[in-house]
Parts: sequence; structure tokens; C-alpha cells
Amino acid sequence: MSNQFIFEEGVKPRSPAGRRPPVIDQDGREVPEAARAPGPDFQIFGGNGDTPLLGNLTREQRLARLEALAKLLDVAFVVPGTNVRYGIDGLIGLVPVVGDVITTAISLWMVREARTLGAPMHLIARMLGNVALDGVVGLVPIAGDAFDVMWRANVRNMRMLRKWLDKQ
Repeated sequence: MSNQFIFEEGVKPRSPAGRRPPVIDQDGREVPEAARAPGPDFQIFGGNGDTPLLGNLTREQRLARLEALAKLLDVAFVVPGTNVRYGIDGLIGLVPVVGDVITTAISLWMVREARTLGAPMHLIARMLGNVALDGVVGLVPIAGDAFDVMWRANVRNMRMLRKWLDKQ
């Protein structure tokens, strides 16, 4: 069996007899083929238990995942006693250079997902501009961290994407 066959989308390697590979439960016992759920051998589900996080997602599932990630990155928490919201982007960004690189990479992944959803190039360019500004200014110590909290590039990008999708 060639590697090309193994890595083709939708093709799963099977044992020579055509059976799925054995599944072992928590106690170390093999789960019989008849007791297994139909479908993929491995799938990760979201918090509600029925939405797959990886694999084939519907358009609405992708949007929900992107919006949840944008909120987590930019507005998940509130500074007590104030109305100032911040997310893990601001917290991870406190780690010099590495934190900003990580959060910029996550933001770039979100832009890639928007492109996968069919967003036009002019919208992708604006989204990339938001991410670039957030990433470059975020590298500046202290002032960059404050800018990360106030700029909210991911929420802005999701707002632009949602506005474009609503027009479609």
C-alpha cells in the first residue's frame, strides 16, 4: 500500500481483510466490531458533545467555531470593577515575542478558515491587515499589550466576515 493511498482525503487504511483496526477500551479489552459506532475510527467532539471539532464541518459549524475562538482570544474576561474586556490574546501576549507569535499564528489560521468559507480576496486582505497590525504593535513591550486588549483584531475580523456572509 503506497503512502499516497493512505493520505488521500476520505480514504482510511484498512487491515488486509478489509476490517477496521481493533479498538481498545479503557480497561484494555478489544471492542467488538458490532459494538462500534459506524463512521470514522477517530473523531473529536466539541463541548456540546455532538459537533465534531475536526473533520468535515458544515458552514455554520465552522462559523460558530471561529466566533467562539475570536471571543476567547479577545473578549472572554472582564477586569473586575471596570467595563474593560480582554481575552487570552492579551494574556499570552504578555510573554515577550513568543506569546505574540503564537496569538498571531492563531489569528492567521482564522483568516485561512475565512478563505476556506469563500471570503473574497479584498476581505482577506483587510483581515490580514488587522492581524498584521495586531501582531507588529503587540511586539512592543507594555504598550503593545495594552493595544492587544483594545484592538481586538479577531472580533473585528469575525464582524467583517459575518457582514459579508449576511450579504450573500
